[in-house]
Amino acid sequence: MKDKPNIVATFSIVGHDPETGELGVAVQSKFLGVGSVVPWAEAGVGAIATQALANPAYGPSGLKLLREGLSAQETLDELVKNDPQADERQAGIIDANGRGATYTGANCLDWAGGMTGPNYCAQGNILVNQATVSEMGKAFEQHSGSLSDRLIAGLQAAQKAGGDSRGRQSAAIYVVKDKGGYGGLNDVFVDLRVDDHPDPIEELNRIYQLQQLYFGETKTEDIKRIEGPFKSRLTGKLHQLGYLSTKSPSDQELYKGLKTFINTENFEGREQKEGYIDMQVYTFMENQ
Repeated sequence: MKDKPNIVATFSIVGHDPETGELGVAVQSKFLGVGSVVPWAEAGVGAIATQALANPAYGPSGLKLLREGLSAQETLDELVKNDPQADERQAGIIDANGRGATYTGANCLDWAGGMTGPNYCAQGNILVNQATVSEMGKAFEQHSGSLSDRLIAGLQAAQKAGGDSRGRQSAAIYVVKDKGGYGGLNDVFVDLRVDDHPDPIEELNRIYQLQQLYFGETKTEDIKRIEGPFKSRLTGKLHQLGYLSTKSPSDQELYKGLKTFINTENFEGREQKEGYIDMQVYTFMENQ
């Protein structure tokens, strides 16, 4: 059978972290800019993936139904019931209670199907094999770390198991959390896309690691006092990079040079009180 036009040949995983309240979707596809079509999520409400002959209306319509109190399964049932092309759709939904539901229309192209587990649902179409979905779910269940870590681990396991039979092109991750966005001013916690790349999942993971470096929270164990031999190393590196005019600065000059480096490299979220540094910043500095 020839592929139908505009099919989002895709595998995706939709997840929930009951401890943090995070909700999100990670997806990979042989489709340009899959992140513009498949993932939808709203903090405190739910997350949705819409694919195959994707119906983007499933996103806002589904979130509205979840907001009104319907469960993931009830929401999916309503979306399918009112869609004349439901047989060609595929979707996965997680509600704010971690209940998952997945749907694969009878006319989706093989291999196509999905599964649900604790706080996730996984699905895909035009896949090499069923293991693409089952291994994606297994990785989510077994992997430690944040919701984003587990979603990306799911994609990596799916690709290793077989993946999209048409190949690779784009990937995305979209995670929401109450006041989890920049400056706590919105709910978009992680929003990253790789629109066209020969290895989109690994590229997505690379930029996710950068996102964590720039915007992740400082761990207590990473905070170091600037003193002794370390202070000398830090001074030397800042001088080498041009942030200090002398190798023997006053403390005021040192802290001013460090602050300038932090501002230049967009590490404001990791800035510590005077006399201390986040070692993630210093490690980055050492690699320059």
